Amino acid sequence: MPDKPSVLFVCVHNAGRSQMAAAWLTHLAGDRIEVRSAGSAPADRVNPAAVEAMREAGVDMSARVPEVLTTEAVRASDYVITMGCGDACPVFPGKRYLDWKLDDPAGRGVEAVRPIRDEIRGRVEALIAEIDAGTGAGTGAGSDAGVAG
Repeated sequence: MPDKPSVLFVCVHNAGRSQMAAAWLTHLAGDRIEVRSAGSAPADRVNPAAVEAMREAGVDMSARVPEVLTTEAVRASDYVITMGCGDACPVFPGKRYLDWKLDDPAGRGVEAVRPIRDEIRGRVEALIAEIDAGTGAGTGAGSDAGVAG
């Protein structure tokens, strides 16, 4: 693993789940982990309910913008965490691939997004613990669900 591990969060629109995950990882790990997020078909803007739910938790992601998934972003990441991007996610050896099954916050209000936000935080905390322990990256194996589905 390089000096600074890197994580890429991917979902279809890069407007909710992947944005919240990236915001949590940045908030909880600071600058010791490189954080990226992208979508296979990015939306025009981040989901306002996700922005509000994160604001309530003390995390500002109001300036975030959905980005398109690129092969380069996957290649440059140690961990690739998918959240429903299907076959659009390229697979490279030596990466740790995880697929997080999470409810999609699209079209939901803040009250429905809060539990998703909280579940993502718990998963991000577990990811930080895994990264800190130095396990997973570089194995190419051991993903809990292959690529996204």
